[in-house]
Amino acid sequence: MPIDSHDTVTPKNFAGAAERITEFRRQENLLKTGALQNAILNSANFSSIATDAGGVIQIFNVGAERMLGYSANDVINKITPADISDSDELIFRAKTLSLELGVNISPGFEALVFKSSRGIEDIYELTYIRKDGSRFPAVVSVTALYDDHDIIIGYLLIGTDNTARKLAEEALIKSSALQNAIFNSENFSSIATDANGVIQIFNVGAERMLGYTATEVMNKMTPADIYDSQELIARAQALSQELDTVIAPGFEALIFKASRGVEDIYELTYIRKDGSRFPAVVSVTALRDIHGSIIGYLLIGTDNTMRKEIEAEQTLLAKRLRDYQFYTRSLFESNIDACLSG
Repeated sequence: MPIDSHDTVTPKNFAGAAERITEFRRQENLLKTGALQNAILNSANFSSIATDAGGVIQIFNVGAERMLGYSANDVINKITPADISDSDELIFRAKTLSLELGVNISPGFEALVFKSSRGIEDIYELTYIRKDGSRFPAVVSVTALYDDHDIIIGYLLIGTDNTARKLAEEALIKSSALQNAIFNSENFSSIATDANGVIQIFNVGAERMLGYTATEVMNKMTPADIYDSQELIARAQALSQELDTVIAPGFEALIFKASRGVEDIYELTYIRKDGSRFPAVVSVTALRDIHGSIIGYLLIGTDNTMRKEIEAEQTLLAKRLRDYQFYTRSLFESNIDACLSG
């Protein structure tokens, strides 16, 4: 019975109103919890497998059917979740848990539910095996199901296919390994700057190629200070015409395209600390924070001297070949003329 605005508020009717509000909130939370449980249980994105206390499957949702290739009829009252898990991993998990908890745990269904049967939250990763024999990594959350007397009547295992995360991790590891190889290599000059172009990182390759130590350039110079100034002016002018905007002939000319999200690889002349020069091919990447804002730039360079020398040799060889062919043809034509005139 709602409290009327004209009624006198007494401790009794106030308490009654508070109880009704509490009950309403409890029912609302229960509905939300039930809706969440139904969403998970009926989702094709989660494998929801419920067992009885002995581990025999009683519920096998659409997500489990989709992920594992079995129909519910194939498994209900016939197998346990251990039958669709990698046996070697179950043995390993049983041994690990036995050591951890100081009790002997068998390498079957018990290894999957032992912690949850003791009221310990348990989420783990293991390999599920599909009906066709193919395999995939799954992250599984296990919950013990209790009756009104707090006796375990079964278990709920909710699993997600972890393949995408695994692939992403492997790609990240490979990418990181590649990046580390490049960054720590003496064959590449890796120079990272802040957003204003001031050098923050100067790797061993940059030290070897350019003759500076990292201490000499970090927080003191920009990459523009180690390039040929005339080439920077020419590059700034060319980009200004190409992109129809005024670009300054300094650090801006080196990173302008990258700052606009355009892939940029170019060739310029590096000038070493001792004043000597060499051609370099440079790849420029803008470094961004989680919000997409530019926080710096990475310039990875390779010494292009050898390729330039090979190109020069090839050009010289081609010229010599043309000269030889011209000489041979001239000599041949002269001999023909001599024979005809004779």
